Formats: sequence, structure tokens, C-alpha cells
Amino acid sequence: MTTSLRTVVAILLTIGSITAQAQQKFSAAHIGFVYPISTNGKLARYYTNAFSLHAIAGMSYAEKSFCASGISSYVFNNADGIMLAGFSNHVRNEMNGVQAAGFMNTVRNHVRGVQAAGFLNIAGSINGVQAAGFANLAFDSIKGIQAAGFLNICIAGVDGLQGAGFMNIATDIEGMQVAGFINTAGKVKGVQIAGFINIADSSDYPIAPVNIIGNGQKSLGITTYDGFTHMATFRSGGRVMYGLVGAGFHNYARTLLYAAEAGLGAHLRITKKLRVNIEGSSTSYTDFTDEVYLKSSLRIMPAYNIGNRLEVFAGPAINHVHGEDYNGSEISRNYLWSHHEWGYFNGIYLGFAAGMHFHL
Repeated sequence: MTTSLRTVVAILLTIGSITAQAQQKFSAAHIGFVYPISTNGKLARYYTNAFSLHAIAGMSYAEKSFCASGISSYVFNNADGIMLAGFSNHVRNEMNGVQAAGFMNTVRNHVRGVQAAGFLNIAGSINGVQAAGFANLAFDSIKGIQAAGFLNICIAGVDGLQGAGFMNIATDIEGMQVAGFINTAGKVKGVQIAGFINIADSSDYPIAPVNIIGNGQKSLGITTYDGFTHMATFRSGGRVMYGLVGAGFHNYARTLLYAAEAGLGAHLRITKKLRVNIEGSSTSYTDFTDEVYLKSSLRIMPAYNIGNRLEVFAGPAINHVHGEDYNGSEISRNYLWSHHEWGYFNGIYLGFAAGMHFHL
């Protein structure tokens, strides 16, 4: 670029800056009905206001303290303080403080504080809290809390808590991911808790019946409980925590019962080949007619790896049985404690679990 061209560019930029500054206006209070019917009129988009109040909708360059609209507010630069709207708030740069709307909030860049909406929040990055009745979307990182009734999405990492009624999505997690159904993430340094499934590239502490972890472990196996319940099981998880699901049958009672199981477990590594698996599970038994009861179990099972794929295990268990009438009472002949009252049976007995896994 020649010297003369540089000079022309510098002059143009200076003129643009002076013009922009000349357009900037300041108002202690901005009162209006709907743009441009307000105290700032057609030039409202060039005003920075200390206080704004609009019956329907308002527009401004920046807000410094308080902004409220019956329907919607639009700010071309930054909003500081409190921003309220019955339907939606929109900030093209940064929001510092509290942004709350009945339906939707959008901030193009950074939010420092709280962004709360009845339905949807969209922001660049969050340092604070993003909360919505349905969904939150952050295009950059989150430091704090992202909470939604249905779905959270963070394109970058979350340093804090991501909680949703159905699903969380994030690149990386440092903290906790909690969802009613599914969590997905890249690298997790912390805990994933889901009602059904966790998915991650790496996660040592996934807590769900099913966990698909890139650097974790998945296994199919056969397990027998007390010698009478036989289950095909799937165990999956990370280095420490894992989940289990299973299905099978029970052949001790008068009729054949079908069984379904779900639970959580933890690995305690002893040596390279030997570890102890501690599991808590709930198993439902039924013949799909009259017989139905629930068994809750806590098991401690030493496990030994044979080669790279096969693991055998066995250990004691303490079980609690609950069923209507006397359903479940026949699962054991040696109850440590049992009680029948008000049409329900409860009992506690000692048992065992044994089986083998094939690591996938």
C-alpha cells in the first residue's frame, strides 16, 4: 500500500469515527410507546440511555441501568443492568446484568450475569447463568450454569453445571452434566448424570444405565443371581463408574418369571488383572399376569481378567424384596428379615452373584 493510499484510508477512518461519535447521544430517560413514537424519536438507535420504558417496543444504542418493554427491546451495542420484556430481548453486543423475557433472549456476544427466558436463550458466551423453560444455546464457552427444561447446547466448553430435562450437548465439560435422558460431550472432567445414556470421548464418572465412552469399557456377559435368576447383561462406562442393564428369567418360583434389571457400579482397581466391582441394581420380576415384584441389590464382586477380553467375577449380595400380597416371598427360603402388612410383602436376604463378561 502506497503512502498516499494509507493517508486516504486513515482520513476516511477518522472521519467515520468522528461521524459515529457525533451520532452518539445520551439520555437520562427514554419513554416511549413503540419506535419511533418515543422521547428519542427516529434517532432512538443512536441514544445511550440510563433508563428506558416502553409500552410495546423500544430501540437504543446502549442501556446503562434499566430497560423494560411490554413486548420487545432491541439494543445495538451493550446493555448493562436490568433488561426486561414481555416477549423478547435482543442485544447485538454484550449483556452485563440480568436479561429476562417471557419468550426469548438473544445476545450476539458475551453475557455476564443472568439470561432467563420462558422458552429460549441464545448467546455467544456465558459467565453466570443461562436458564430457559425449553432450550439454551451458547455458541462459545460457559462459566457457570446452563439450565433448561428440555435442551442445552454449548458449542464450546462448559466450566460449571449443564442441566436439562431431556438432553445436554457440549464440547468439553469441567464440572457436571445432568439430563433426564441423555448427555453428550467430548472430554469430561467431572460427572455425567443421565436418566438413560451418557456419550463422551472420555469420562471417568458417567452415571447412567448406558454409557458410551470413547476411552471407557463396554462388555456383554452372563450373570446368575442366587443360582435361580439368569441374566444377559450389558455393562458400560468409564475408568471408575459404569452402568448396567440386563434381561433374563427366574426359575425358582412356581412359574417361570421374566426379569429386567438396571443399575450402577464402580470399579476398584487392585492389580492390573484383579479389581472389585461394587454394584447397586433394581430388578423387576413378572409373569405378565398376577406375579410381579421388585428386588433391590447391593453386590461386592471380585473380578479377574483372563487375557484381554474375558473377565470372571463372583461375590456376595444383600437383597431387599418388595411385592404386593406375598409376591416375592418365594425368591428365598432364608430371609434375615421379612414382614407382611397391609397387603405388601418386604424381605431382606443374603445372596450371591457370579458370571463372566466379554469386553467389546
